[in-house]
Amino acid sequence: MTEALKLPIIDLTSPDRISTASSIRQACIDYGFFYLLNHGIEEELLGKVFEESKKFFLLPLEEKMKMPRKEHRGYTPLYAEKLDPTSSSKGDPKESFYIGPLEDITTPVNLNQWPSEEILPSWRRMMESFYKKLLSAGKRLLSLIALALNVEEDFFEKVGALDKPNAFLRLLHYPGELGSSDDEIYGSSAHSDYGMVTLLATDGVQGLQVCREKFKQPRIWEDVLPVDGALIVNIGDIMERWTNCLFRSTLHRVMLSGKERYSAAFFLDPNPDCMVECLESCCSESSPPRFPPIRGGDYVQERLRLTYAS
Repeated sequence: MTEALKLPIIDLTSPDRISTASSIRQACIDYGFFYLLNHGIEEELLGKVFEESKKFFLLPLEEKMKMPRKEHRGYTPLYAEKLDPTSSSKGDPKESFYIGPLEDITTPVNLNQWPSEEILPSWRRMMESFYKKLLSAGKRLLSLIALALNVEEDFFEKVGALDKPNAFLRLLHYPGELGSSDDEIYGSSAHSDYGMVTLLATDGVQGLQVCREKFKQPRIWEDVLPVDGALIVNIGDIMERWTNCLFRSTLHRVMLSGKERYSAAFFLDPNPDCMVECLESCCSESSPPRFPPIRGGDYVQERLRLTYAS
């Protein structure tokens, strides 16, 4: 039986930004995960988002497949993704819907897909509002993460990471019982996230687990329990590269519990042209950079290619 992890709780509105940044630094070094309170997303809005999400996933499959995932926007059915490429399973037993930047950064035509207003009249408005609030919270959080890394709080803006960031909202539905196959116990197989930070909202159903030491065997998994009013934040690979592995991009997965589970993950990735290279505050003669510089978009695209490889 896995133990429950006692993650730090960060208050986004704390007036003591230096102390908050220090707490974030320790959380990212020790866990790569923390809870975020006072993030600006009202409980009422979050409840409505999950109501609308459920309405979408309850639609017939043929209706959902009218919006198949293109350019990482739209619907992915059960087993379409395998977050752990080494897994022998046929895919992860979850379905999802992706919403990309509301102002597209790569083309004058916005690539987002939306359910018909005749079927779900409030859906687009609700999700756009949710997206904007998550983006605002993410930007405020990144200014604190910059302070935590001993750089100027507008660092991520200055390097272009937040100049039209490549941010995606992903609505997720994990069904309840799917049969007795051992291959289907992982709603999301073991993986790390690809970008800077991820902000996760859940419906309160347990399932998230983390493995703090991803290169050690056997892996030790710990439960991350929901906390009322809090988002769950985790560090992604790009932030790990920026910090020369000072901040952890922690391995995590979702275990199916027999209960339906809904969540919403907001992946805040940098502008694709932003160069990601080791921060001077995170390297030295005794700890040289572990990774070469790379465009943020190139790294994320390669990880996505592996996720959707047949």
